[in-house]
Amino acid sequence: MRILMVSLTILLMSAALACGTGTTEKAEQPADRPDVESATGSETGSEAGPDVGSGRDSHGQSGLIENPGPIPSGALGEFSTDFTRSAITFETILSGGPPKDGIPSIDSPAFISIEAADRWIGPQEAVLVLRYKGRVRVYPLQILMWHEIVNDEIDGTSVIVTYCPLCNTGVAFKGEIDGQSMNFGTTGRLRYSNLIMYDRQSETWWQQASGRGLIGKYAGRSLPMLPISILPWNEVLRIYGGTESGPEDGASGDLGTFYTSENSPVEVLSKETGHSRPYGNNPYQGYDTNSSAFLYAGPETPMSTETMERVLAVQVEDEERAFPFEQLKSEKVIRGPGRRPPGGGVLAAGNGLGAGCRTAGRGTGCRQRPGVLSGS
Repeated sequence: MRILMVSLTILLMSAALACGTGTTEKAEQPADRPDVESATGSETGSEAGPDVGSGRDSHGQSGLIENPGPIPSGALGEFSTDFTRSAITFETILSGGPPKDGIPSIDSPAFISIEAADRWIGPQEAVLVLRYKGRVRVYPLQILMWHEIVNDEIDGTSVIVTYCPLCNTGVAFKGEIDGQSMNFGTTGRLRYSNLIMYDRQSETWWQQASGRGLIGKYAGRSLPMLPISILPWNEVLRIYGGTESGPEDGASGDLGTFYTSENSPVEVLSKETGHSRPYGNNPYQGYDTNSSAFLYAGPETPMSTETMERVLAVQVEDEERAFPFEQLKSEKVIRGPGRRPPGGGVLAAGNGLGAGCRTAGRGTGCRQRPGVLSGS
């Protein structure tokens, strides 16, 4: 089987629809949303900006909408975005509460060793693991849920690591468009309950779950995705600690001497972020047991799938599929529809999946290791 996987994400069905296509009841806002950096008030969306005119495509992008509707409330005062260029209708955008950069990105990330991180990361805590250019970096969700974006750099390449707590989507991107490096912040807005981020160079708005440009100069474009996994911390220790690690993992040594096959130390994002946050406390405690997603107003989910159900999502070239964890638990291997010969389709291997990575206790947790998605 030829592996064609581009990205693997464990997420809620509402976020899967943000990638593609629901209307459900609005869930109550989590009681302790992260504190914001600014004292400016949140917008309710009741006050709309002016209608925008025709957004003709002068940059080679397709799929722009000629009349997207009134500009989101307050956006003109916060952003220099070109709102005449949009790939979506503005009515799908809602204020999440915090203003622009109210949830601050980490712009100068510092890293520590696995040995140091093991002192404060619990065995079942969920982390994002990125392998890129021979490097392995680990980003604990107990930090990311307070910042949502890490503007990182690996060997001179801009790397953007993102996480939306409302959707449980951990996605990494190469932060470059047309050779220009970019860094990102949070808009304070949501679409289908999923984070909308913006780049600070053009102030284009981007959908976090898909990396698609929504509004502005790069509307209709997509950020190149980088493979990233959500794993429990004890799985990271197993893979890079020398137990059951193969040539691909390249781990060796006891705790404190973790190396990749390229002999580079495994690095873990430090809590020294430049911001004061109660890392390890979960401001979204109990959210994943809600019956509906916060501020979700979008396409209806399939009748057999709940809005808050965990799914495994895969993007293989131009094909996207979402596989419910409950289905993977019972069926183990699923072939989704697709155009890829012979036989076509996209495979999802369940391997006895449980509920996957989830928020739990003081931080975040994973029950079991995610499965494997591939093309065939």
